[in-house]
Amino acid sequence: MQPNQKTRSARGARSSYGSKYPSSSRFSGGQRPSGPSRQSKGRRQGPAIHSSRFINKAIERAPEAPYEPTHRFEDFALNQKTKQTLAYIGYTQPSAIQDQAIAPALEGKDVIGLANTGTGKTAAFLLPIIEKLSKSPVRNSVLILSPTRELSQQINDEFIRFAAGQKLYSTICVGGANIGRQIRDLQRNPHVIIATPGRLKDLLDRRAVTLSAVNTFVLDEADRMLDMGFVRDIRYVASMIPTPRQTHCFSATMTPEIQTIMNDLMNDPVIVSVKRGETSSHIDQDVIEARDKMHKSDILHDLLRKDEFEKVIVFCDTKFGAQRLSDKLSQNDIPAVAIHGNKSQSQRERALKAFKTDAVKVMVATDVAARGLDIPDVSHVINFDPPKQYEDYIHRIGRTGRAGKTGKALTFVGMR
Repeated sequence: MQPNQKTRSARGARSSYGSKYPSSSRFSGGQRPSGPSRQSKGRRQGPAIHSSRFINKAIERAPEAPYEPTHRFEDFALNQKTKQTLAYIGYTQPSAIQDQAIAPALEGKDVIGLANTGTGKTAAFLLPIIEKLSKSPVRNSVLILSPTRELSQQINDEFIRFAAGQKLYSTICVGGANIGRQIRDLQRNPHVIIATPGRLKDLLDRRAVTLSAVNTFVLDEADRMLDMGFVRDIRYVASMIPTPRQTHCFSATMTPEIQTIMNDLMNDPVIVSVKRGETSSHIDQDVIEARDKMHKSDILHDLLRKDEFEKVIVFCDTKFGAQRLSDKLSQNDIPAVAIHGNKSQSQRERALKAFKTDAVKVMVATDVAARGLDIPDVSHVINFDPPKQYEDYIHRIGRTGRAGKTGKALTFVGMR
C-alpha cells in the first residue's frame, strides 16, 4: 500500500483505503453496534480534530551530520567495572545527551536534560548514579520518578545492565503490581527506588517507605508526569527528601510549569539541550474512511495481512476496546497483544516483551503506550480510534519513524 501521492486540501481530504473494503460480519461478530458507543462513555469531549490534520506526506529528511562527541565513555570518571561493562555491551561513543550531561552529573551538579525519548537519556543519569553508589553505597539513597510502569521497568532493566557485578540493587514501585510485594522489596533496603508518583505517594501514606536517606532525585519525562496530573504528588515527594541533594530533571519540553518546578527543586542546574523538533514531518500520515465499526475492523484485518505492516501499534480509546480488538485479531490468525491500564504489571511486561522481540507483530494499546516507550522498528501506527487531542496524536505517531527512518501513520475516520 502506497500513501496517496496527491496533494489534498483540508476540504478535500479523502483516502482511497476505506472504499475498497465491503462491510461484513467476518471480523466483528456479525452485529452492528446500536446506540451510543461504549468507547465514548466517560471520555473527555471537545471539538473533533479535522481529518485533514491526520494527512501529511513525509518530507525526505536531509542527512544530518553525525554528532561528534567530545568524550568517549572511557574518558568519563567512571570506575573500571562500569567501563568494562560498557565496553562489553558495545558502548563506546556517547550520544549527545550522554556526552554533555554525564560529566556535570559526575561532578555532583544538578542537571536539566532536554531530550527526546530514544536519545540515550537513561544512561545519562544512571551512569553517574552508579558511580556515586560505587563510592558510597548508601541504601535507599536514589529515587527515580517516571510517569509509567513501562518506563520504570525500562529504567530498572538499564540499571541492572549497567551496574552488573557491582552489588547494587534496585526495586520498582508502580501501580498495577502487588503492593505487598513492593513493600517487602523496600524492606530489603535497595540502593535505588524507581517509582511512579501515585504508587510512591501511596507507599508514603502507608509509612512503608521513607525518603530520609535520599541524596539523588531524578524526574524522568517530567513533562509527561505533569500532563498526567502528578504535579502535587511530585511536590509532596520532593518535600520528603532532605536537602542538600542532587536533582536531575529530564524532559522533552520546557513549559512554564516545568520551569517553575525546576526553579523550586533544583540548585543552579546545568542545562543540556539536545531537543530535536517535532518528528511528524517525516511520518507518512493518511486517513482511512470507514462506514462503521464492522467496516473499520474488516479494513484493519486486511491491512495487517499485508507484508509491509511488519510491526504495528494500534491505538484504541478505551481499555475494554483495546482488549477486545486484540482478542479478535488473535482469533483471526493475527497474533496480537494488548497493553492498557487493566493489565497487571507482569502482564504488561510480557506483552511488551512479545512485541519487542517480534513474537507478535501487533500491539493494541491505549494512550498509556503513547509516550515513554522506546520500541525500535515500528513500521506503522494505526489510530483505530482517533485521539481526542492533537497533542495525543503527535505522541501516538511518534512511536514510528524513529532512528532516522520514515514512519507511517493511518487514522480511521468516518465516511463523509
